[in-house]
Amino acid sequence: MAKDKKLVEAITSMEEDFAQWYTDVVRKADLIDYTSVKGCMVLKPAGYAIWELIQRQLDDRFKEAEVENVYLPMFIPESLLQKEKDHVEGFAPEVAWVTHGGLNELEERICVRPTSETLFCDFYKNDIQSYRDLPKIYNQWCSVVRWEKETRPFLRSREFLWQEGHTAHADAKEAEERTEQMLNLYADFCEEVLAMPVIRGKKTEKEKFAGALSTYTIEALMHDGKALQSGTSHNFGDGFAKAFDIQYTDKDNKLKYVHQTSWGMSTRLIGGIIMVHGDDSGLVLPPMVAPTQVVVVPVMQKKEGVLEKAREITASLSCFRVKLDDSDKSPGWKFAEAEMRGIPVRVEIGPKDIEAGQAVLVRRDTREKYITPIDDIQKKVAELLSEIQKDMYNRALAHREENTHEARSWDEFNNIITTKQGFIKAMWCGDTACEEAIKEKTGASTRCMPFEQEQLSDVCVHCGKPAKTMVYFGRAY
Repeated sequence: MAKDKKLVEAITSMEEDFAQWYTDVVRKADLIDYTSVKGCMVLKPAGYAIWELIQRQLDDRFKEAEVENVYLPMFIPESLLQKEKDHVEGFAPEVAWVTHGGLNELEERICVRPTSETLFCDFYKNDIQSYRDLPKIYNQWCSVVRWEKETRPFLRSREFLWQEGHTAHADAKEAEERTEQMLNLYADFCEEVLAMPVIRGKKTEKEKFAGALSTYTIEALMHDGKALQSGTSHNFGDGFAKAFDIQYTDKDNKLKYVHQTSWGMSTRLIGGIIMVHGDDSGLVLPPMVAPTQVVVVPVMQKKEGVLEKAREITASLSCFRVKLDDSDKSPGWKFAEAEMRGIPVRVEIGPKDIEAGQAVLVRRDTREKYITPIDDIQKKVAELLSEIQKDMYNRALAHREENTHEARSWDEFNNIITTKQGFIKAMWCGDTACEEAIKEKTGASTRCMPFEQEQLSDVCVHCGKPAKTMVYFGRAY
C-alpha cells in the first residue's frame, strides 16, 4: 500500500507551501514540462487537452456572439508598433525582437507579437472603406511572446496560448456594448464551465491596458487568497483609429474614424482551475473541462470476467469522456493516479461487485462513494457529473465570500491585509497617487471597481478624502 501512496506523497501540502504545491501538482499531473528555453513550457497531452476543451467551448460562445475567426502574422515591424505611443510604452519591457533573417541583418527590427492591436489596425485601415463594412468582429487563436523576468507554469510564461478578439465599429455606443458583452461572456464562461466565480468590474486608470480608453476585467480568488485576473475586455475608442488612420465613409458621405475593442483569455485559466479547485491529492477538474470525465478501474482484473465486465461498462459510458484503466498497476495506484489527474468520477468493479450486480462510483471532489446497480451506472454518472459541476462552483463561491472583507478605515485595512487573506472591499478617492501608496505600503493592488457598487463610507480608506468609488483590493498573481 505504501507504494500506491508514493504518487501523492510527492505533493507538498498547500497549507505548508502553496507555491510548491502548485508546481508539484502541475508536474505530477503531467500537465507541462520545462524546456531548454528559460520561461517556455511544453504543454503535454494532459495539459493541452484541458486547453482544447476550453478553446472549443469558448469558441462556440464566440460564434453565438457573431465572432469570426481569422489569423494574422506573428511579426510586427517596429515602425508599426511605434504608431500608438502609449501602447508601445506599455509593452516595451516585454518585447522580443528579431534582428536577423538568416545571416543578414534586417533593415528594420521586427517584434514577435506580444499582442496584435497594431497588426489588426494595419489590416483594418485597408479592409474598411464604408459603413457597409462595419462592424468587424474578429478573433484569432494564437500564441504571443512576452519576455517575462519571473515565470510560472500557466500563470506567466514567455510564450503562451490565448485568443484575442479585435473589433471595429461605426460609433462609440456600439463599441462600448461589445466591450461589455465580451466581458460578460467571459464571466459566464468562467462560472458555468470552469466553476470559477468572478468579480466583474472596471480597471482603474493606472491598471488599464496601454492605449485603451477603458478596461474591464473579471477577477477570481485562488485558494491561497490571491487574486487572478482571468479575462479582460478593452474599449479603445477611436485612439488607435486616429493613430493608424482607420476611416470609413458614413451614410452622410463623410469620413469618420472607427471605434475599436479588444478582449482576451489565455492558458492562464488552467492555472486558475488548479488553484481554485485543487487539493493535496492533485487536480480537481470541473467535469466540463475534464479530458477524462470517468475512469473505469477493474479490481482483481485477472479474475475471470472482471476485465470483460469493465470493458462492457466502459462501452456503456461512451456518451462521456471515459477511459478504462486496464494497466497492470495495482488498484490503489490507479485510484491515486485518477485522483492526481482530477478525473471527476471513478467506477470500481470487482468480482464481488459483479456477483452483486453493482459497481462502486466515487466522486473526486468529495470522495463520496455510491453503490450503484450496473444497469443504472450511465444515469448515475450523468447525475454525478452535473452535481459535481454545481458543487464545485458553490464551494469556490463560498470560499470567496468567506475571504472577502470590508475595510472602512486605514487601521482596518492594515489589520486585514496582515492577518487575513482574500479580497478587501474599500472606498477610494480615485487618485492614482493614493492607489500607488496603498500598493507600496501593503502589496495590495486595485483589482477592479465592481459593477455592483456599495457605499461603505463617504471617505477614502487611505487618505480620508471624499470617496468616489468602491474598489476590490488584493494581492495578485
